[in-house]
Amino acid sequence: MTYVVTERCIRCKYTDCVDVCPVDCFREGPNFLVIDPEECIDCTLCVAECPVEAIYAEDDVPADQKGYIALNAELAKVWKPIVERKDALPDADHWARVKGKLGELER
Repeated sequence: MTYVVTERCIRCKYTDCVDVCPVDCFREGPNFLVIDPEECIDCTLCVAECPVEAIYAEDDVPADQKGYIALNAELAKVWKPIVERKDALPDADHWARVKGKLGELER
């Protein structure tokens, strides 16, 4: 099992999770983070660090977010690793609870 970043991260990109990851499995896109399922060791440390609760165990991803399992795997192959915490996007607080953000994802 791996962990998955879901919709709540889009246009927020808080990176608290990156700081606690012991294997550097996060990958960074313009306005979203993903977890590389090949690198994730299922340690659970990132879950508690995400201020918008965007990270789930693969088996616990909500039904309406299941597509993010494949999306994390796909984008992890092309996005570069992020290994240090950065500032969240400038309007992250506004976007934190907005739903239906998949169309906002920048690849």
